Amino acid sequence: MSTYTVGFIGGGNMARALVGGLISSGYRPENILIAEPNLKRRSVLTTELPGVRISDSNDNVADSAECLVLAVKPQLMRDVCIGLAETAQARRPLIISVAAGTHSRDIDAWLGGKLAVVRVMPNQPALLLEGTSGLFANELTNNDQRARATEIMAAVGSVVHVPDEDSIDAVTAISGTGPAYFYLLIDMLIQSAEDLGLDPQAAHKLVMDTAKGSAALAAVSGETMEAMIAHVRSPGGTTAAAFEIFDDEKVRDIFARAFAAARDRAVELAGDSSQ
Repeated sequence: MSTYTVGFIGGGNMARALVGGLISSGYRPENILIAEPNLKRRSVLTTELPGVRISDSNDNVADSAECLVLAVKPQLMRDVCIGLAETAQARRPLIISVAAGTHSRDIDAWLGGKLAVVRVMPNQPALLLEGTSGLFANELTNNDQRARATEIMAAVGSVVHVPDEDSIDAVTAISGTGPAYFYLLIDMLIQSAEDLGLDPQAAHKLVMDTAKGSAALAAVSGETMEAMIAHVRSPGGTTAAAFEIFDDEKVRDIFARAFAAARDRAVELAGDSSQ
């Protein structure tokens, strides 16, 4: 781990989270490189990540790294990869993409072809090293490279391997977009608490602590969520009254349609990026 060099193309929030996680997990800062074209961001990175090698040149980073993490906006991916193709073909690094909606086959083609490409869909809690990532590796990725990609992404949370690239679209709809679903529920609970007469500070604390405790209990209980609900939903009680409304309004159907729409949009974006 300590001598393996990892280069990041792009120095945004996800790259910074991954670098911080790698350093915390034992990677030496001098074996991590970041290419960032923005001068102000480079200055911030230099301050926040002492010892990490910061450059304004993608080629300089690619020329020194055994693994290249592509952390650029999807609309920039094609041009960035084409610009790196000569170096990538000469060096043949492991490629990891954390950009949404860009197929591994397109990344491979833009980089000149026949490279080990791993596509990862992380999510926002990775910024606190509490994320979860779906990971797909193309057929040219060997077991050692797959393990290395898993190790890098595990620096910011858990990793789930998926058997085919289409599954990444489902990962995007569920865990990639998922934090926003929970934020929506939290926001609705806080607003309702205030509407029911609680002051904002009490409402915020009650909802946040309830969300944290419920997630922690669900993670370790070993029971189905149906069983967990049943423990709270006493016949004729307050939870039952709330769930009667949920059932009448077919809340599960509404969410299922929303999740499917997110998956469908992920598919569309992947198709757009290849054109």
